[in-house]
Amino acid sequence: MIKRLLPAVVACGILAGGSLVDGAKARADGGPFGLGIIIGSPTGVSAKLYLNQQNAVDAALGISVLGASGLQAHVDYLWHPLMLARDDAFYLPLYIGVGGRLLDHDRGNNQDNDIRIGARGVAGILFDFRRVPIDVFLEAALVVDFVLDTSDNEGRLGLNAGMGARYYF
Repeated sequence: MIKRLLPAVVACGILAGGSLVDGAKARADGGPFGLGIIIGSPTGVSAKLYLNQQNAVDAALGISVLGASGLQAHVDYLWHPLMLARDDAFYLPLYIGVGGRLLDHDRGNNQDNDIRIGARGVAGILFDFRRVPIDVFLEAALVVDFVLDTSDNEGRLGLNAGMGARYYF
């Protein structure tokens, strides 16, 4: 299962390690790259790289538990178009984005696992703390699987939802 997802994990790393736009603002003096956890679907490791103050790339690798379960990797391009609140302690932006996911679906029985590749439309809110290099997020994503390595084509639509936190350095 891990060997089949390795190319997607490498692609996530290449996208997350891309060059920064000049003048990218550091997150509370911690830097533009954050690493942390996400709990939900998937549950695992979360990373985010700010390209500038309005745009970022995020990625996660973990176990998906809602709908189709299994090992999931996803990458999203995010926009932060609306600031819901601005305070001395934190910013509260709304974000939206598009991306893709790869899921190694585990059916839980003796049948072979399926590989699913799909698109994600994500929306969320972010508590971006101003005094410490930490953010906390809550997000939901609609997933449409285009490639199903299965004969029954069950579950083309899915939902990912999660919350998490990242430390920036």
